[in-house]
Formats: sequence, structure tokens, C-alpha cells
Amino acid sequence: MKDFMVYALKEAEKAYINDEVPIGAVIVKDNNIIARGQNRREKTQNALMHAEICAINKACKKLKSWRLDGCQMYVTLEPCPMCAGAIVNARIEKVVYACKQTTSQDDLLVAILTSERLNHKVEVEQDIKYEKEASNLLTTFFESKRNK
Repeated sequence: MKDFMVYALKEAEKAYINDEVPIGAVIVKDNNIIARGQNRREKTQNALMHAEICAINKACKKLKSWRLDGCQMYVTLEPCPMCAGAIVNARIEKVVYACKQTTSQDDLLVAILTSERLNHKVEVEQDIKYEKEASNLLTTFFESKRNK
């Protein structure tokens, strides 16, 4: 099986180069990447353009459906509540993330993705193999911003 987090990290690196918060995501179906996304909020001046949302938009276009049944998302940072809601609504099967949000101490992601109130549950997993790499990319980015 392919190590899809490597591709999500490549998207995060592209975001970094473009002076965006370095978060990347890929969506996989049948063991193939069908969509890639990276943060694009600065370029688009749109608060919604998180890596996950960009990837979901591309996957929906590729599959010609808003239902991303049988798809998995690999993302470098634990998704925020907005992205978690989009993931549930898109019917994504599983989310794998590399590093946790530093402000996340309440397992909000898991609460949203597995809520009994919603008609779709998403499996969630942390890929600690790439945790340091993803975290270091974010730390380096924000340190460079503070030093300017």
C-alpha cells in the first residue's frame, strides 16, 4: 500500500513555498490519489480555502458527485471543525492526519466525525510516523513570520 501522507506533505511544502500556512491534503479512492489540496486562503482571500476543502472540491469534480463514498483523506494537520463538518458531509470514509492541532485538547475532531447526531461516521487515525515532519514545517513557517 502507498504511503499517502508523503503526498500530503508535498502539498504542504507547496503551500509553504506560496507563503500559505503549510497544510496539505490528498484524497484517495481505490488506492489512487484522486485529488490534492493545500491551503490557499492568502492567494484567494477566502477563509474557506483550507487544504481539506480544496481537496474535497477537486474530488467532487473528479467523481462528479458530492458523495465521496469509499474515499480516504490524508492531511498533514488535524482538521478544524469546519473541515471536519465538510468531511462528514462529503461522506469520506476515513481521515488520517499527521499532527494534532496544538490548541486541540478536547478531541473535537473525533466528536464531530463520530457524532451520533449525524448520519455518517468517519474513521479517524493519527499517523505518528510523519507527526514531527508536519509539525516542524508548521513551526518553521510561523517562526519565519514572527521574525519578519
